[in-house]
Amino acid sequence: MTFTLIFLAALTISVLLRYWLAQRHIRHIQAHRASVPQDFADRINLESHQKAADYSIAKTRMDNLHLVLESALLLAFTLGGGIELLYGLWHGLLGSGLWQGTALILSVFAILTLVEIPLGFYSAFGIDARFGFNKMTPALFFTDLAKQMLLGAALGIPLLLGVLWLMGQMGEYWWFYVWSAWMGFNLLVLAVYPTFIAPLFNKFTPLADSTLKEQVEHLLQKCGFHAQGFYVMDGSRRSTHGNAYFSGFGKSRRIVFFDTLLTRLGHDEIVAVLAHELGHFKHRHIIKRIVLMAAMSLAGLWLLGWLMDKEWFYHGLGVTTPGTATALLLFLLAMPVFTFLLQPLMSFYSRKHEFEADRYAAKNASADDLVRALVKLYNDNASTLTPDPLHSAFYDSHPPAAIRIAQLQAHASIQ
Repeated sequence: MTFTLIFLAALTISVLLRYWLAQRHIRHIQAHRASVPQDFADRINLESHQKAADYSIAKTRMDNLHLVLESALLLAFTLGGGIELLYGLWHGLLGSGLWQGTALILSVFAILTLVEIPLGFYSAFGIDARFGFNKMTPALFFTDLAKQMLLGAALGIPLLLGVLWLMGQMGEYWWFYVWSAWMGFNLLVLAVYPTFIAPLFNKFTPLADSTLKEQVEHLLQKCGFHAQGFYVMDGSRRSTHGNAYFSGFGKSRRIVFFDTLLTRLGHDEIVAVLAHELGHFKHRHIIKRIVLMAAMSLAGLWLLGWLMDKEWFYHGLGVTTPGTATALLLFLLAMPVFTFLLQPLMSFYSRKHEFEADRYAAKNASADDLVRALVKLYNDNASTLTPDPLHSAFYDSHPPAAIRIAQLQAHASIQ
């Protein structure tokens, strides 16, 4: 009963805090909707600024709806007896064992996915379409969904079976074996994603612009990087948003440009954006994030190992049948409630990396070109220029536009 009260208190605090932050964000954007911030007044017109404000507000309200559904489902599965009901169903069909535990966990996440589908559909065909961003057809939306589910099953079912087997067979220190398998799986996915997974969803063609290719090669040579190839991704099939990224390890590294990015930015601006992405690799941000994820995963699995033997953990979350599958499922569902307050720290860490990558781009390309590129992307992607500072501190992985541009302009003045 005590743990039930702790769980309900943590859930209530997290929900109220998330809702309060969202409402702050909406009010702050509305309060600054009438005029473009002075630093952007000569580059972004009022109509675009107001479009970004309205788009951000619509997305935030959508997040509030998602918050309500997410919280209701969590309570339904735990204290509402949903897990108990599914456990009994699968036990009657499959008995006890790995397949019963796997089916239990998969069925819960399948239900969560089914609830997410209407929200995703409305986000694409309601909000994004209304603001001119969505380029998907319903057929493509459901084709992508089918591919994601099949890929998730192909990768997730063997992994889940392996994890449950290790939890049941490896004794007291099973959590270390599971952690090793989990990290190996993640590193494998990172390695094969560029060449095997990404092409399932998008078409990648070699960069045909010889002038841009020459400029990119010059930047790579200057920075001491090597890429397996330069590709253009057909992002315009789904959205008008633009981006670029540098992926892969070792000889499999490849540079990918969204086709929408190439149509909006000049060559020098594209090079500056790429220099920012190279900055992440130069500062080993990807490796640092993998190490952080590894440490957090290890700590989480150790904690689960301690909780598995505690009856209050199961009973406090509405489950009367202890076991490896129910312990793992309860942990995955309930842990985000207790770790929500770590979100600002993770956001701060990510923003620190973005500032470092910006400084690297300013040294190896042009800070002015990166500023021009970012302003165009903020404008084209309808990113609000006036986020609520506290909301931004909690959630934003990138610095607010005004702060980021100001720092880049400072770098430009000393170049």
